[in-house]
Amino acid sequence: MKILIAMSGGIDSSVIAYLLKKQGHDLVGVRFTLWTDPLAPAEAQLLSNKCCDAQSGARAKYISEDLDFPLHTIDLSETFKREVVDYYLEGCKRGVTPNPCIKCNKHIRFKALLDLMDDFGCEKLATGHYARIAVEKLADGSDRHLLLEAVDHTKDQSYFLYELTQDELARALFPLGSLLKDDVYLLAKHYKIPLDDETYRESQNLCFFPEKTPKEFLIRHLGDFLKSGEIIRRDGTVVGIHKGLPLYTIGQRRIGVGGLTDPLEVVDKDTENNMLIVEEIEREKVNNIIVHDLRWISWNPSENEKIPFDARTRSLSKRQSGSLIYKGDQGSFQFDKALSPLSPGQSLIFYHGEEVVGGGIMA
Repeated sequence: MKILIAMSGGIDSSVIAYLLKKQGHDLVGVRFTLWTDPLAPAEAQLLSNKCCDAQSGARAKYISEDLDFPLHTIDLSETFKREVVDYYLEGCKRGVTPNPCIKCNKHIRFKALLDLMDDFGCEKLATGHYARIAVEKLADGSDRHLLLEAVDHTKDQSYFLYELTQDELARALFPLGSLLKDDVYLLAKHYKIPLDDETYRESQNLCFFPEKTPKEFLIRHLGDFLKSGEIIRRDGTVVGIHKGLPLYTIGQRRIGVGGLTDPLEVVDKDTENNMLIVEEIEREKVNNIIVHDLRWISWNPSENEKIPFDARTRSLSKRQSGSLIYKGDQGSFQFDKALSPLSPGQSLIFYHGEEVVGGGIMA
């Protein structure tokens, strides 16, 4: 089989290249050049785990030459800026906390790669995601593709893939989904893949700025939009001054307010009045959340149906049981146990056993 393989140059993509080649497949490698912040300080070094830096490119080239398959570099800078970076910045302007990694998986790692499959005459796309795909035969003889959690729950990435369609899952391969990360390290040593600290380093959530947190990136790109305002409690008591609402997220605890007996956390944003609302940690709880832009992978639920699900509010967070009342492209999720305030703009993902059923954006 001719397979298009996403080659980041890291340990995961390197191992699947050796696995697939050993199985006799014909490989075509692809890596991307993505957008890099032009406003970042000249002396700033891009994070070493950035998927398109020079070091990862050299490692990908070494693997492709060792296994004798072509490696193509595709410039997706403009697409990445439009679909991922701009999405993130616009959400921050609205006062929410977007998850750009989900959009990257949808528009960059899958849509762009699947489009390239046809160009290179490939039958499947292989990536290093820790997730699994199962196939069910329906009564009419057609296939239904299920997205499942990875065997290694500590590395599971199914949370980021809930926007994938049946067609996309039908064309995808996740060779690492049934392996533990420790197994991947052993395979890398078995295949004598050259490893160093950079190869072992785990990927970070956000790759498009050099700093470890987004604060400086937001200051650079939203500087004219950032306006200071009051930090208040629910009773209206002013406890400090914030430096711009986009610089804070719901649940954040280090907010730069001193001199108080009890520590505070961000519980809400009043974008109309430019106020940051805080309360004592664990004082506020939520039982219900509105979810919009719902996407379903393999289910077709009836409207107004109350459906019991487990849900995740963040990747690798503990599952929370509850029920979804679904209507159109949005729904209301009722948690069985109250949670700390959740971040609007983040995704709520629904699970049925080990299957990822779908998800949406928290309002």
